Amino acid sequence: MKDIKKQARKILEKGEDGTIYEIYQRCLIIRLNDELDHHNALKIREKADRLIDRNHIKHIIFDFSGSDFMDSAGIGVIMGRYKKVIFIGGKLAVANVNSSVDRIFRLSGLYKIIDKFDTVEAALNNLK
Repeated sequence: MKDIKKQARKILEKGEDGTIYEIYQRCLIIRLNDELDHHNALKIREKADRLIDRNHIKHIIFDFSGSDFMDSAGIGVIMGRYKKVIFIGGKLAVANVNSSVDRIFRLSGLYKIIDKFDTVEAALNNLK
């Protein structure tokens, strides 16, 4: 964890809902600070897509440490970003998932294609 913190990270923007978009090498880290639901899914999707395209992002990590709920619109955001990076050999991962969001991931079958990690740092180390 210390090694990653020592290396340069670039915080690009903090969204209206408090979501922080951060780039580490070619990995976009989306730190959710609110529910990933129909109220903010469009804003998160649009911002993430712009950053993916402009910064040649290969991997994406959704950090759920500030979020305790996700609905079908959130599943759509996750799946859409997965489809964007999988075709260039990238991966999508989630970190800091609580029990209610974990249940949604398990029931939807997303864990068959998306890896779950306890921390963002663990996800970054795996994606290297």
